[in-house]
Amino acid sequence: MDWKSLPAFLAVARNGSLRAAAEHTGGTHATLRRQIEALEAQLGTQLFRRSADGLSLTAAGQRLLPQALDAEAALLKGFNAVQGLDREAAGRIRLSVDPMTAHFLLAPVLADFAALYPEIEIELRLSYELDSIARNETDVSIRHAATIEDDAVGRKLFPLSLGVVASRDYIDRTLPLAGRKGQGLSWIGYGDVPELTAMVAASDFPEARIRHAVPDPEMHLHLVRAGAGMTFLATWVTSVFPELQRIPGTALDQRRTTWVLLHGDLRRVRRVRLFVDYLCDALMDHRAAFAG
Repeated sequence: MDWKSLPAFLAVARNGSLRAAAEHTGGTHATLRRQIEALEAQLGTQLFRRSADGLSLTAAGQRLLPQALDAEAALLKGFNAVQGLDREAAGRIRLSVDPMTAHFLLAPVLADFAALYPEIEIELRLSYELDSIARNETDVSIRHAATIEDDAVGRKLFPLSLGVVASRDYIDRTLPLAGRKGQGLSWIGYGDVPELTAMVAASDFPEARIRHAVPDPEMHLHLVRAGAGMTFLATWVTSVFPELQRIPGTALDQRRTTWVLLHGDLRRVRRVRLFVDYLCDALMDHRAAFAG
């Protein structure tokens, strides 16, 4: 069905002539006439009776009128329901973030935001893989990266510092006895990751033994807390776990930056804008810990 014919039918029924209906709707006399004729052809019946006084409804037109009014009312109700929806503090937001940041920093942030905006729901995806904003896999993403290749807009917050981290007890026990290049110390390995192998080689302890193959950073965190050795971790962990310490004298790796990214189309959506503002403010509170 050609739905453009329905408003034309209602306009003529209300105004009594094509000319008056055209003035009321801002259309043209000829366009309305074509739409009425098309509707009559579709239905196979005449809807208006033409006379010197204008147009009046036939029996078929009178029967169609209440149904058309109901359809118009339902459509307007739908328009009113969604109009301004993107300006409301309600709806779902998909957030993608790495598990380490989520588990140890975001829980209180999300809880406080939920208390402030009870109609906004967060769908949280935890992964070390990057969800694509351009392919609509997520709405908002927290990333720690040297460069951003996704087609997205966002805020560049601060450097993310990686450092050589171990428990205070491990440092006290082993560092005084270690060789000049780390002999006697133990790295907790990430497995076959060339970047981290290069970082070990460029570190102050290139000859420390690399033990184990643990690809999960959170397990590294638990192992160093238990005194199993040293590893590369984001230095904010020392602010959350006071039993951990960056090994004295070691350098920071600050090639990565913490970003909050979102799809450009979502910048004007109020719930997303509120969430991104709140998220950035909360992360900025941890700036000193992230920067090391």
